[in-house]
Amino acid sequence: MAVKNLMTKSFAERTISGIVLVIIALVTIILGGDVLLVTVGLVSLAGLFELYRVFQIQNTMAGLVGYAGTLAYYLLLRFGLQRYVVIELVLCLMLFMAVYVVTFPRFQTQQIMMGLFGLVYVPIMLSYIYQVRLGENGAYAVWLIFLCSWGSDTCAYLAGVTMGRHKMTPVLSPKKSVEGAIGGVLGAALLGFLYALAIYHTGKELWTYPVICAVGALISMIGDLAASAIKRNHDIKDYGKLIPGHGGIMDRFDSVIFTAPIIWLLLDLMH
Repeated sequence: MAVKNLMTKSFAERTISGIVLVIIALVTIILGGDVLLVTVGLVSLAGLFELYRVFQIQNTMAGLVGYAGTLAYYLLLRFGLQRYVVIELVLCLMLFMAVYVVTFPRFQTQQIMMGLFGLVYVPIMLSYIYQVRLGENGAYAVWLIFLCSWGSDTCAYLAGVTMGRHKMTPVLSPKKSVEGAIGGVLGAALLGFLYALAIYHTGKELWTYPVICAVGALISMIGDLAASAIKRNHDIKDYGKLIPGHGGIMDRFDSVIFTAPIIWLLLDLMH
């Protein structure tokens, strides 16, 4: 009975948290502009903190460089100065190395490299939610990110539960199946077509959106597995506890992190 009550409580927390996330996503993405920029920036900082905690640099000078780099990056986006992003990353690398030298031998080389990795992996890749929303037809196209990530994840789960027979990555994620992955890709493509049909009725979106969603679904699975691999390497179950029933920001946005830049790229290529 105690186990059953615990499962019921966990399901309720997960459901409520999921609804809250959807509401926040709806409000911020519909409003767009600075509201979305600030929201994505805060989510990025929270996710970066979780990742840095895994690498044990969250409350260090190295971590401070990563947080400052995140703020600087989002300021560049805000004022349309994307052309300076590469030089900003170079400066951040120099600062990471300066911390490494000044504090030697406090940090391992891997920790310093993970500082720059985290800056690219979380804040920069997540920022493409904002950048897609900012682009042409962004108010509609931005939802493809979530159709590819959260939508395909649901479809993959349903297909895996009903038809899953062959393990896709038995060591990394034993519960994921090849049938589930196929179901996720096909489900995302179908969602993309139905979305295009509902929004545009006719036009090139009727075939480009399903293609984009299918490719995005494949990439989102890699993002999910990549985040799981990091957890396995560091022997942790969840990145955090910020979202009840889901874990941390990185646990909920692992696939979105990979999907957002790919959607931006595909939209640009198929424009």
